[in-house]
Amino acid sequence: MNWLLVVTGAMVGAPLRYLTDRAVQSRHDSLFPWGTFAVNVTGCLILGLLTGAVAEGAAGPHLQLLLGTGLCGALTTYSTFSYETLRLSETGARFYAAANVAASVVAGLGAAFAGVALAQAVWA
Repeated sequence: MNWLLVVTGAMVGAPLRYLTDRAVQSRHDSLFPWGTFAVNVTGCLILGLLTGAVAEGAAGPHLQLLLGTGLCGALTTYSTFSYETLRLSETGARFYAAANVAASVVAGLGAAFAGVALAQAVWA
């Protein structure tokens, strides 16, 4: 049963990542990988909300598998983030590469903390 929850979440997360990435990136005429940045920060927010909900007893392990492991696991992408950062650096866009690393870490952690805080405010 657990693996089915993970697979189901991933079946939604992977195409959602691809479609969101393409939609966001097509709206920006920039070297910065806005699409990957958007899905990663969104995934961090969702995972923070879920973590806070679980901690407060408002969500259980099945929802954690479905949304946390399945959906967020497929929605977010460390490999694409790494590849895009490497490509930016290799093509001489070192400022964008550094900005991608710094902004992704700060925004991702900020979104996760905000999600936990929001969940605690709602369910505490």
